[in-house]
Amino acid sequence: MSAEIVNPRSDSDTGTDQGNGTESLASGGPLDTFDPAFALHRGGKMAVEATVPVRDKDDLSLAYTPGVAKVCTAIAEQPELVYDYTWKSNVVAVVTDGTAVLGLGDIGPEASLPVMEGKAILFKQFGGVDAVPIALDTTDTDEIIETVVRLAPSFGGVNLEDISAPRCFEIERRLQERLDIPIFHDDQHGTAIVTLAALRNAARLTGRALGELRAVISGAGAAGVAIAKMLVEAGIGDVSVADRKGIVSADRDDLTPVKRELASFTNKAGLSGSLESVLAGADVFIGVSGGTVPEPAVASMAKGAFVFAMANPNPEVHPDVAHKYAAVVATGRSDFPNQINNVLAFPGIFAGALSVRASRITEGMKLAAAEALAAVVGDDLAADYVIPSPFDARVAPAVTAAVAAAARAEGVARR
Repeated sequence: MSAEIVNPRSDSDTGTDQGNGTESLASGGPLDTFDPAFALHRGGKMAVEATVPVRDKDDLSLAYTPGVAKVCTAIAEQPELVYDYTWKSNVVAVVTDGTAVLGLGDIGPEASLPVMEGKAILFKQFGGVDAVPIALDTTDTDEIIETVVRLAPSFGGVNLEDISAPRCFEIERRLQERLDIPIFHDDQHGTAIVTLAALRNAARLTGRALGELRAVISGAGAAGVAIAKMLVEAGIGDVSVADRKGIVSADRDDLTPVKRELASFTNKAGLSGSLESVLAGADVFIGVSGGTVPEPAVASMAKGAFVFAMANPNPEVHPDVAHKYAAVVATGRSDFPNQINNVLAFPGIFAGALSVRASRITEGMKLAAAEALAAVVGDDLAADYVIPSPFDARVAPAVTAAVAAAARAEGVARR
């Protein structure tokens, strides 16, 4: 993929001239005519473009046979040259099985493709990283792992996307055990990194340290588990995680292996009961589950609390309600301040990891990304600005540099 993403649609493909508008949904007529989202997606959002010219027989002989044989032979003799003489050094596979797509759930591989294409163009737009959407027609854990392992020689890294929990944890872990390229499940770690960055700045704004805060997370899925792990790594005072049955605690006998592990390093206070009950006196609410938190529960939180209600399109606590009680409010939506958006993290994380040919993405690299992201806000810190905009040109370079430096410091960089 070239330095620019090209949409192959011509003006005639935009659907603005569709006759009398009585075409079926399959033809795309009414959808393209009346909904700009469909018009934008017609033909897909990306295409492959050559980075070298093939204008004549001399170009052809270099780009293909016989010239390509020299490069192939050199790589066969020195496999590491693949990073210098192919696109591997700057390309990521965006892999999904379509089981946990946005707020849509299990919609299957074909229906997930618009999201995967979107992810790929965000990689390019914000991080300069090429990415290829790969939607797999299987939900079997072993089959997904085996498929990605066999595809891996073509890619410098793998971004796992919209794979449901708890399978996503095992898939990421086993792929990283078998491959020596970065494996990153963005629904887990991207969300956690941006959340930590925003929380660091919220604490700084109110003159508190992370170690003084007690947080409550609503949701024990991929994002909730990863956020809890990252907050503990960063030194949070305490964090409790709630699932549909209440607080995840060691005394429950209905926990999955993932939740048993979660209980082992969270909830130092030994709290139990409902989400609403443990919010009393809490400093931080982090919502990654959907549903609605009653206003009295929000009102029971500590003075100067932080409410990060990130469910889309409907936050667990509406900002109008949250602002009555909280010093800092964040959501997952772009139409409110302080959007917790993964695009702030994943392009720079992969750009940094790929730039040093990292063999994996470590916890230290994730923490470095969060610190760099928080630092971008700088002296402009305010209640409605604890996290920068995705369109802030400083974000990706800052995250890239921090991740690359952390990879070198942790010994996983190979250049």
